Amino acid sequence: MEYLIITVINTFVSGVLCENWKVEYQPQHICTVKGLYVVIGCSFYYPEGQRVQTVKWGHERNHIYDGPFIYDSESVNTSSRFQYIGDKVHNCSLKIHQVQHHDAGKYAFRFITQSTNGQWTGKEGPKLQIVDLRAVVTKTNDNRTMMEGDSVNLTCINSCDGDDLSSAFTWFKDGEPINEGPVLYLSNISFINSGNYTCSLTTHEGTTSGVINIDVEYGPKDTSVSPLMEVDTGSNISLTCSSHANPPVEEYTWFKMYDDEIRTIGDEPELHLWEVSSDDDGQYFCSATNKHGSQNSSTETLKVNGKFSNSTPPLTMTSVLKHTVSFNKQKLYRHHKSRQMAEQVCLIKSTLDVHCLKFKTGELDCVACIDSDIKK
Repeated sequence: MEYLIITVINTFVSGVLCENWKVEYQPQHICTVKGLYVVIGCSFYYPEGQRVQTVKWGHERNHIYDGPFIYDSESVNTSSRFQYIGDKVHNCSLKIHQVQHHDAGKYAFRFITQSTNGQWTGKEGPKLQIVDLRAVVTKTNDNRTMMEGDSVNLTCINSCDGDDLSSAFTWFKDGEPINEGPVLYLSNISFINSGNYTCSLTTHEGTTSGVINIDVEYGPKDTSVSPLMEVDTGSNISLTCSSHANPPVEEYTWFKMYDDEIRTIGDEPELHLWEVSSDDDGQYFCSATNKHGSQNSSTETLKVNGKFSNSTPPLTMTSVLKHTVSFNKQKLYRHHKSRQMAEQVCLIKSTLDVHCLKFKTGELDCVACIDSDIKK
């Protein structure tokens, strides 16, 4: 009977002792977004007469109970990201600033008193989960290419919310805030919607999702010819065809309007006219093309100031060289600027009945010929 009493008393004393040394965490599982701060709530208890001298926090990436510790009140090497906001009485809470993915895992609190055996570690430490904000895109168009007129929904997701979408979000375009809410609706999109989109928690703008790039493709638009001017006979000018397109313009075409037809006169972004004459007077326009279509500019008029002559203009060595394409082939070279005049470069054996000027160029003895009746 005495043995039983002793056993009961020993069990009671052991229970009282365990009850006096204790660490409690609240909550046991914590989920937060990368870049935020988090507080691990903690309380600790010990028998009366004990005086706490040292407090420590361990993490499972090291030895959670024996260290090295992420916080140690006796160490000067503790990272400033880990802030002990408790005391040495009963509050053992820890604040972690700018949480990173490697901060995830289990934590445990340990305290030491002045007694020889006055050491205790809370065995059931909390587990910290770190997630990224995610921005996902949903398109009405199944094709990967986003086109003008499509609709796009962007959704910001905080995995810590689970099914309870309680977080407040802010959407940004190219770094500027544009909308609030978990979903950004972009309907009937156009080129002005192109840009880089991110979302963040409204209360913590430093918690940014990954970037979603919206690249809206479209055919050429705002196609125009510049500059518009009046020029003097003999001037050299360049006309530029400008257009906005995504992807960029792949092909340019220049046109000049005549009384009875429209002729193609160039295929580069710039049209160069050298030593202009009154024959260059007229209306010009250009066309810009990419894989999504083409667009013509409006028709613009070029005015050349100077006296117009119907007689055959004098043929100079400079003009002959300027308009010569090939000296070793019998070939008609059509002057791209004149309806009434065409130049022909030919070999001496040419039988054409035209007005000719013989000249030397390299090793070839050639004749440059003009026939006002030759059509372009």
